[in-house]
Amino acid sequence: MERMDALLYDCDIREPLFDYLEERFGKARMFEEKIIGKSRADVLMVTEGRITGLEIKSDADTYERLKRQIRDYDKYCDENYVVIGRSHAKHVEEHIPAYWGVLVVSVNGREIVIEEMRPAQQNPKMKRELQLAILWRAELQNIIEQNHLPHYRQKSKRFVREKLLEKLEWNRLKLEACEELFERDYTLLEEEEE
Repeated sequence: MERMDALLYDCDIREPLFDYLEERFGKARMFEEKIIGKSRADVLMVTEGRITGLEIKSDADTYERLKRQIRDYDKYCDENYVVIGRSHAKHVEEHIPAYWGVLVVSVNGREIVIEEMRPAQQNPKMKRELQLAILWRAELQNIIEQNHLPHYRQKSKRFVREKLLEKLEWNRLKLEACEELFERDYTLLEEEEE
C-alpha cells in the first residue's frame, strides 16, 4: 500500500480504525458485527454514557444496503459515523443524513490515515428502549440490583427494560447501561433470545 489512491478493503480499515478511536476517545469498548434491527452493525463503540455506531464502506463496497442500515443504526445509537475509503469521499454525503459523521480512510505512503470529514451530531431518532435491548438479561438485572428495584425475574426482558425506563432518570440509566457494556464478559454470559 504505497499510493494515495490504493484501494482499501474492510480488513485493511478495522485495526487502524480501532487505534484511531481509542486514541481519540480514550476509554472505549468495541463490539463488532452486532445485530441491530435487521442490520449487522460493523462496529458499536461504547464510551462513557454514549453508544456510537460505525458503518464501514470500504473502497470495494457499494451503498446498496446503506439506507436500511442507517434506519437501524439510528434506532440504537446516540451518534453514527460512516467510515469510508477515499473513493467514496465525493458522494457519501448524498447517501447519509446531515447528523451522521464521516471518517475518511486513506493510504499515505506506508501508513493508513483517518481524517474526520464531518463530525457526528446527536442522533434525533435514537429509541431508548431499543438501546437498552443491547443489554443481556444479567446486565439488566445488575442495574436493577444497583438501584434497589424489584427483581422482575419472571418477567420478559422487554418488561424489565420498560420498568427501568419508568423508574430511573435516563442519564443515570444510560451511564449504568454503558458501564455494563464495558464490563461485558463473553466467557460468563451467553446472549439471550427476546
